[in-house]
Amino acid sequence: MSNRILIITGDTADARVLQNALNEAKDNRFIIERLTKLSDGLKRIRKGGVDAIMANLSLSDSQGIKTFDKLFTVAPHTPIMVLSALDDEMLTTEAVQSGAQGYLTKGNFESYLLSQSLHNMIQRKAIEETFFIEKARAEITLNSISDAVISTDVSGNVDYLNTAAETMTGWSREEAQGHPISEVMQIINGVTRKPESNPVYFILQQNKSKALAAGTILIRRDGNEAAIEDSAAPIHDWDGKLAGAVIVFHDITASQVMILKMAHLAQHDFLTDLPNRMLLSDRIAQSIALAKRQGTQLAVLYLDLDNFKHINDSLGHLVGDKLLQSVAQSLQACVRSSDTVSRQGGDEFIVLVTENKYVEHTANTANRILTVLSAPYSIGEQDIHVTTSIGISVYPEDGQDSETLIKKADTAMYHAKEKGRNNYQFFKSEMNVRAVERQFIEVQLRRALDQQIFILHYQPKVNLDTGVITGVEALLRMIEPGSGMVLPDRFVSIAEDCGLIVPIGQWVLREACSQTMRWKRAGLKTVPVAVNISALELRQKDFVKDVLVILKETGLEADCLQLEITEDVLMSDTESNIETLRQFKKMGVQLTVDNFGTGYSSLSYLNKFPIDILKIDRSFVHDIGSINDNGAIAGAIIAMGISLKQQVVAEGVEERAQLTFLKERNCEEGQGFFFSHPLFAEQFAVLLTTGISETCCR
Repeated sequence: MSNRILIITGDTADARVLQNALNEAKDNRFIIERLTKLSDGLKRIRKGGVDAIMANLSLSDSQGIKTFDKLFTVAPHTPIMVLSALDDEMLTTEAVQSGAQGYLTKGNFESYLLSQSLHNMIQRKAIEETFFIEKARAEITLNSISDAVISTDVSGNVDYLNTAAETMTGWSREEAQGHPISEVMQIINGVTRKPESNPVYFILQQNKSKALAAGTILIRRDGNEAAIEDSAAPIHDWDGKLAGAVIVFHDITASQVMILKMAHLAQHDFLTDLPNRMLLSDRIAQSIALAKRQGTQLAVLYLDLDNFKHINDSLGHLVGDKLLQSVAQSLQACVRSSDTVSRQGGDEFIVLVTENKYVEHTANTANRILTVLSAPYSIGEQDIHVTTSIGISVYPEDGQDSETLIKKADTAMYHAKEKGRNNYQFFKSEMNVRAVERQFIEVQLRRALDQQIFILHYQPKVNLDTGVITGVEALLRMIEPGSGMVLPDRFVSIAEDCGLIVPIGQWVLREACSQTMRWKRAGLKTVPVAVNISALELRQKDFVKDVLVILKETGLEADCLQLEITEDVLMSDTESNIETLRQFKKMGVQLTVDNFGTGYSSLSYLNKFPIDILKIDRSFVHDIGSINDNGAIAGAIIAMGISLKQQVVAEGVEERAQLTFLKERNCEEGQGFFFSHPLFAEQFAVLLTTGISETCCR
């Protein structure tokens, strides 16, 4: 490849000699340009493409060292050879000191070495440029990485720090230059807090790489500390001789904190920061080992908050979460520091009571928890009341390991739920029978949903004066293989606890509406069908929409549907329920208060609900004519319903004396075995055709 040479001189003879010498070069690798003025030369240089410059410093438009300075300013990276007279040695020396690559004196312009000198100058500049680029690339790379890099000479004195090392040590590169590595990078053992020898000294002695000891702490120049890790290695020159060392390290303080945090999160509940199931199991195992050695007991208390789902659904998950956090704090205040409070998830907690010598101590703890949790919690603008059901298992009587103790405490907790909630129950062996049955029923419920083996029976409502069928109630049954029909008393509470009551309720509603339409299409008398609604269904935000969809899909008119809701369910969330029932009323759906008289509703609240029908609980009807009751409550409910202009239905009518009593007090309708047992759909279709016996209501 040819190199372009720019000759700047006003001496024509010198220029000719130089051109001839270069043209006579063996490989003839030069393209020569010649100018006589500095100004013209500077213009040409600015255009680029010049590989080397040969310049006389005495020109018509510039004299002396200023000529070189101007050239060097415009072309600092282009090799410049100064052409000088024999008596310009001082000027030539000054130019070389200012950056000239060489000089050529008169008398030597014809030298055969001229072309080689120019070639070497150009090559040297190219190498310098390559070296500069590589150095810049390395510098940028080192300053871009997050790891700190420090290098030393063979004596262990610092000769380089990258930006990260400056930040971590607190020393700038200029300040650290020449200082011992032990001074710039002071390290100690993180456990013993004693000074550690810098691995650089080991490398310089042994000429081997070495990693930093685990737990090494860097003491910054300002006294702050950082945990560090990584390694150091020797640096060799091109002869393979040891020339120094480099140590690379990074701050692991944040990662150590994160590791500790992750370890904590792995063993603790994210919402309450209580130990989770994994950590609890470990602590129970340790406590069992201790109890074995000391001959003591320990107790596991399994807690489930009563009706928490209702609080969560009605007030929102944010309030529910804050309530759980408050409950967690209350539980911790109820136990000793040696005990453990754990959250299992949802609204379930477990308390481990250790070093327990007497059962009474556990009972006292359970009573204390019941008392503390029953106090209202102020969350935002809400005063929330919550109770809990507690199941208790005791080591060693109830189990020898964590899993068994938790399982039996859980079983006892469900027994506490069945005992009316807000109480505690110690595990008893007979509870296992109930637990197994409960689990079996839950499995059967899920299978019944999947395989559609639920069935509805239908019981008529009758006008007490005429005996005419005025309505029908759909009653759910489950078919249990090998056992026949299972009544709701055995499975409804379990369905509510495991969350299946909502899909089951939707199936009942759809099937009841569909069957009513089948009777209608068969030309039978159309009577309103009543369906029982659970608290969980009523609280579903899309419940009204779901009912409307079912009515549209089945084609049943809204006024042919009655929704029966117990008094307790109505009062559980009055404001929300009033709004929901108003939507149903607007649709034309009839609303019934079921089991009326057994709840805690007041007349003022009852009057706010858009109720159409009051259904007297069967227990009050059953007491009519008994020795200890003259039917006063049933009579009072009938009178109240009449005064409120609401229809009254008596449930559980089984005897003529009850019928007579109800008719005398102007009760409009009745339902019970006296008129008909619950029937299959086909049997009820026949009853719609034949009607109730005329003598029945006379």
